[in-house]
Amino acid sequence: MGSANTAIRQVNGTRLSTHDAMLTIRSYKSDDAAELLGLFRSTVREINSVDYDPVQIGAWASEEIDIQEWHIRFAGRFAYVALLDGRIVGFADMTTDGYLDRLFVSAQHQRQGVAKTLLAKLKSDASRSGIAEISTEASITAKPFFEASGFAILRKQTVVCRGVKFTNYRMVLTMMEIE
Repeated sequence: MGSANTAIRQVNGTRLSTHDAMLTIRSYKSDDAAELLGLFRSTVREINSVDYDPVQIGAWASEEIDIQEWHIRFAGRFAYVALLDGRIVGFADMTTDGYLDRLFVSAQHQRQGVAKTLLAKLKSDASRSGIAEISTEASITAKPFFEASGFAILRKQTVVCRGVKFTNYRMVLTMMEIE
């Protein structure tokens, strides 16, 4: 799936809005694992550090994450990579029962429609597959995006990642039945 999308580009240090950048979404491939893990770590460290302390960020974006286990988590899921002019700028994956596990966009491509496009692809998969609802555990940082996308907060919760406690939000999006 490819769709035209307005993007912000740096030209001589100036941010310019362009309409010629092409955002494409494709299925995850095993060769993507290392680059996606790097994008994940970078995004958590640059974006989520606003809402989480350094110990939490260190545990969440740990250098100890095993690349093979990371790759295996994509297997058997709806898993997509977003590319802007051929460069990976985001990714998402959802289980076949509707659990949206990961949705990350590079720090340089926030608020440019990448997450929205990835989510639309997952919603389309859910609809085609008869999934009644999509659930996720949204970070403090991602909660406003999910709320704006129609997700409802079920509860604020404390989870543990690599021995460190985090606050996040269990959220759900009820899929509308298509007549």
